[in-house]
Amino acid sequence: MSEHHGQLTFLGSGTSQGVPVIACECPVCLSSDPKDKRLRASVLIEVANLKFSIDAGPDFRQQMLRAGVKQLDAILLTHEHKDHIAGLDDVRAFNYQAQKDFPIYCSKQVETALHREFYYAFEPNPYPGVPKYQIELIENQPFLLNDYLKIDVIEVMHHRMPVFGFRIGNLAYITDAKTITETEKQKLKGLDTLIINALHEYQHQSHFNLEEALALITELQPQKSYLTHISHLFGQHKEVAQKLPANVWLAHDGLQLEFQYFD
Repeated sequence: MSEHHGQLTFLGSGTSQGVPVIACECPVCLSSDPKDKRLRASVLIEVANLKFSIDAGPDFRQQMLRAGVKQLDAILLTHEHKDHIAGLDDVRAFNYQAQKDFPIYCSKQVETALHREFYYAFEPNPYPGVPKYQIELIENQPFLLNDYLKIDVIEVMHHRMPVFGFRIGNLAYITDAKTITETEKQKLKGLDTLIINALHEYQHQSHFNLEEALALITELQPQKSYLTHISHLFGQHKEVAQKLPANVWLAHDGLQLEFQYFD
């Protein structure tokens, strides 16, 4: 088994409305700190010559342009909520570039939602120029991305909705979690880096709050942890950072991390 290094970039670290929120005049939304400007949650992962994103929300086009992405080989979808899939129409640019259907890795439940939300892409005689998807169904078990990169799946619950988290080597990315079973937690042992959602400080029915996220981090004991899917109700980045333990950081758009993976 060989060890290699990959890079993760936070394309977005915000919750479903992003930050700033439309028409909001709270101190966070009016902040001039770039770290308080949060597009919808998504990451870009680069390993060897392979580039893929996890989720493609409403800001997907802006995120690709901002990060200067010229090549994208696949998208992994965590679940079917709009803030995680709404940007999939814009894979048309990669259809044109590569002259092939674009690989989308998702559960059967998410595939059903894609047929509903992007019905025009699945019609027998589609309108010219619609996005073209190559749906690769995944389940709660490891799979190979592009027949090369081993990815472990962690199933969490977002209220009543199953959501897929992903582990690549010593890094795991989990968003929109409220509960995780003991069986799934075993897949998160021995991490160097855990990325986990933490909406804000008070209780929420479908997301970890700060207390719950920190409790999970204490239980799993990763070397480093980053909080994402951040609401404007959490507070300004600089203020929240002062409340966190030494090995926990608040993610922000554009933040890049290195990690190890194996083949």
